[in-house]
Amino acid sequence: MPSINNDQLAAFEQATANQSLRGILRGLEKESLRITPQGELAQTDHPLGLGSALKHPHITTDYSESLLEFITEPFTDISALLQQLDDIHRFTYQELARSGERLWPASMPSHLPPDAQIPVARYGTSNSGTMKTIYRIGLGHRYGRSMQTIAGVHYNFSLPDDFWRALQTQEGDTQDLQAFKTQRYFALIRNFRRYFWLLVYLFGAAPAVSNNFVEGRKHRLQPLGDDSQHLPFATSLRMGDLGYQSDAQQSLFVCYNNLSSYLSTLCGAITRPHPAYEAIGVKDEQGNYQQLNTSLLQIENEFYSSIRPKRTTQSGETALQALRLRGVEYIEVRCVDLNPYEPLGVSAEQLRVIDAFLLTCLLSDSPQTSLEEYAEWLENQKRIVYFGRDPELRLLRNGEEVSFKDWAEEILHNSRACAKLLDQANGGEDYITAVNRQFAKLSNPALTPSARVLADMQSQGKSFFEHSLALAEQHRQFFASAPLACATADAFELMSIKSLNEQHQLEQSPQIPFSEYLANYYQQYHNCSCATPEKQNAPC
Repeated sequence: MPSINNDQLAAFEQATANQSLRGILRGLEKESLRITPQGELAQTDHPLGLGSALKHPHITTDYSESLLEFITEPFTDISALLQQLDDIHRFTYQELARSGERLWPASMPSHLPPDAQIPVARYGTSNSGTMKTIYRIGLGHRYGRSMQTIAGVHYNFSLPDDFWRALQTQEGDTQDLQAFKTQRYFALIRNFRRYFWLLVYLFGAAPAVSNNFVEGRKHRLQPLGDDSQHLPFATSLRMGDLGYQSDAQQSLFVCYNNLSSYLSTLCGAITRPHPAYEAIGVKDEQGNYQQLNTSLLQIENEFYSSIRPKRTTQSGETALQALRLRGVEYIEVRCVDLNPYEPLGVSAEQLRVIDAFLLTCLLSDSPQTSLEEYAEWLENQKRIVYFGRDPELRLLRNGEEVSFKDWAEEILHNSRACAKLLDQANGGEDYITAVNRQFAKLSNPALTPSARVLADMQSQGKSFFEHSLALAEQHRQFFASAPLACATADAFELMSIKSLNEQHQLEQSPQIPFSEYLANYYQQYHNCSCATPEKQNAPC
């Protein structure tokens, strides 16, 4: 790993600069499938008591109508962040109790019906709602609807302006603050892409799937009992070719050397037709939309990266247009599996480790990327997904194979230095303790969540389905044991009612024809590779 910058570490040990770390903002987006008490995929509509999936600020759906997504506000305090996620869960379970449904605790799905019976998420009749639904219909045609039932945790992370000003001063940089932030966020992202395999090893919790998920598909998995497939050393099948991967996207090289190169490569994938998707067509013979376009990507979200640069969008604005006009505001970490043993799907310890890891990525040298290194990233991801707990595992580093364990220890040592900074800012030793606990996983892979899942399945004589269903019932009982305080429950009920009213008002307001709405939306992609805050001067 490129050396962590000791001068910057020393600078952020100073009181004023160190206190800026207290202003780190964190948000969570957590997905979970709704299932019946028997563990089958829920075929019901999004529960009315949860409000409008289009307009609710905290409860929506993702790809499938059955895939709930919980969205927190940004918080500077991890405990407050997880408390809001807990409140969202308790309100949701309160509503699901009416039907007896519960939430599936694993990233890989429960038993699934035939592909055509997996419900696509629906968002009403407004132009924005129609576009969201058609995008998901397109995903079904391109990847199959079973892909739309895979769940994960997304972690949003941003550093305050006080931090960026201190870093800019330490580096002697004189450019505009937002331009500096954008440049350094991309440096963080490049290092994250180099080293995120470590997070997949430490927190991957998807080493097995049910038989029917891979039925009729090519795969490299091995049987485990009568109803499960696995690999002995697998960590996160969600992050491999059973997840949101495709042969088409394998040809897509997205450059993270600066904002301009990132916009250019993604916009090109959105605006250039792709033969396989041209064969599907935008509409069927009856005039029904089958997808939003025939390009390699319908929108930027279809590129399933482990991390994304982000900027809050305005109404009708694409994510790439927001980045082009206003630069990077925060990053979104997307490689975290649901932890099936945690009722919230994620723990405070995990988030503290990720914080220290992200700060390490930022304060370490981050050279620009070549096509050859990009290929190494992809190969290392595959190796860690399928063979991550193999004691003999080796990864690629600058064209050479190196010991996974040695490299991982190097990264954790650097993360421990950043954990010390975070503890200094926040008080206590929570960050150091969290990072230190990860070293044991390198020496003893049995301590990883993926190993625990397989060990429990085997010792309990349960299939992946049976093991996950038992955990789902445990989580249901956990949330049922302590209902929401009345005031909090009332506030969520008001949010649900308000969101339904907002969707109704939107659908009653005058709207331009959808084809015109879509054309206006896509015009932004034709502009997004034009003038940007940085010039494209990278090798890619």
